[in-house]
Amino acid sequence: MREHRNQQGMTQADLAVAVGVSRQTVISIESGRYLPSLRLAFRIARQFGVPLEQLFEPTNEEIQE
Repeated sequence: MREHRNQQGMTQADLAVAVGVSRQTVISIESGRYLPSLRLAFRIARQFGVPLEQLFEPTNEEIQE
């Protein structure tokens, strides 16, 4: 996600405003401390114009939970 954000010249605050969350939420997602809801993940993917799978790929542990 960070790569896409940087490629578009967006700050974390820019992305947060664009998808309707706090900057802290963007920081947490980028650092891997927070998994976005499906709704938020789709909003982020739409913002970057990429498929959801390109931004978020679940680990095996997350799939098995």
